[in-house]
Amino acid sequence: MGALPGMDPVALHDFLVRSGVPVAGELTVELISGGRSNLTFSATDGVSRWVVRRPPTGGLTPSAHDMNREWRVTTALQDTAVPVARTIAFDAEGSALGAPCTVVEFVDGTVIRSAADLDALDDVTIDRNVDALIRVLADLHAVDYEAVGLGEFGRPEGYCARQVKTWTRQWDLVKTRELPDVARLAEQLAENIPADSANAVVHGDFRVDNTILGKDDPGRVEAVVDWEMSTLGDPLTDVALMCVYREPIFDRVIGMTAAWTSDRYPDTTDLAQRYAATAGSDLRHWGFYLALANFKLGVIGEGITHRALSGASSGDGAEKAAEATAEFMAAGLRAIASTE
Repeated sequence: MGALPGMDPVALHDFLVRSGVPVAGELTVELISGGRSNLTFSATDGVSRWVVRRPPTGGLTPSAHDMNREWRVTTALQDTAVPVARTIAFDAEGSALGAPCTVVEFVDGTVIRSAADLDALDDVTIDRNVDALIRVLADLHAVDYEAVGLGEFGRPEGYCARQVKTWTRQWDLVKTRELPDVARLAEQLAENIPADSANAVVHGDFRVDNTILGKDDPGRVEAVVDWEMSTLGDPLTDVALMCVYREPIFDRVIGMTAAWTSDRYPDTTDLAQRYAATAGSDLRHWGFYLALANFKLGVIGEGITHRALSGASSGDGAEKAAEATAEFMAAGLRAIASTE
């Protein structure tokens, strides 16, 4: 097996042993996913199996690959209604792999990523899958974050205003050209921050491929994964981002035809209404939240191309991800114009 960028199986083995994890022998490690987000590896000693996550090897942007954040929230959610993998060990200092990494128990199940993955599912199963996803997101937002030890996990007050500022700064870090709509949308978002909002644990990246589904039942969520963007904040930002991920333009960011953008899933309006019904909440200021989600995804697409141009991406088509940025910004401007 060739070397895996960002991974040293011997060093990982030694770290697990030092952490008190029983390891039966040398580790076999495989890359599960990488290039555009945190690198995710499967590691096994032939008896046990774990998942190891660490940041990409280059082209990082502040706060976008926070392993401590991921570790804290998944540890806190262990005994809640939100399904997460059992946490095993955390290398906060990056002593093993040269960057912080988390180790969790491997969850056996199905991950639906591409539209082709939906071919084996009938419409009833897909509808049950949507219900399960919405239920999990509503359960996450219902968690008493103080009770599970996450009271200091973030600053929920002023969250939306900070998001606008954060993603505006991110744009300045990763932009590959000037786009006037970015400044226009940032300005309009700043002028339309909702005065009232709820506070909750937010995932920050919720969609079907960031969950592990039941191996024999896609209508059951076995674990929610990819928590590096989680914090305390406004739950409607999670809902809006889930909805904007549903738009086909997102395919251009990730360089594939995603399952979540398939027309076999409900449209964004249906998704939002199903969440509101399940969570017992309303969708006030919805245009603002959709605009913010479009703004964020536009900056993320730009960042993917920025990393690719720096030579830090292993994903096919990453150089073209920024081609979607202008469309996201335009969609954000249309959404913010609908805000009452």
